[in-house]
Amino acid sequence: YLQDVLVCNPAADGCSAVESRNKLDAMKKNQLTKGAKRRVMYIENKDGDLDGASARIDWVEFSKSGLTVYYGGRKLRRSKGRGISRNYFDEETGEEYWVSGVKKRGSNTHWAQFVKVAVDEDAKEEYERLRNRKGT
Repeated sequence: YLQDVLVCNPAADGCSAVESRNKLDAMKKNQLTKGAKRRVMYIENKDGDLDGASARIDWVEFSKSGLTVYYGGRKLRRSKGRGISRNYFDEETGEEYWVSGVKKRGSNTHWAQFVKVAVDEDAKEEYERLRNRKGT
């Protein structure tokens, strides 16, 4: 995706054209996407198993709007009600999911639940980097 570019203000700067951002390639920045097309996230299947575990930490991709998450061949759509236990659902199966950013302290699961969490091999390095980051 493209970052915001420095813009000129014709009224203040006297420039002839204003360039703000390339909307064709721009990723919507929100709390989930952080402006990235791909991110390591916590994914939990609220209706059962997720490839051998109740939850996984792995790479996901986002739609341009940031409202759809793609993971493991699944198309997860944002739930309208934004429930307490789920925030996405599988468009094909209707299964409910919780998708969130990786927490530094590692407590991604709900405090009242025991959930088996698997960290996928290709996400381990980024997961460790996120867990060891300073200041958050």
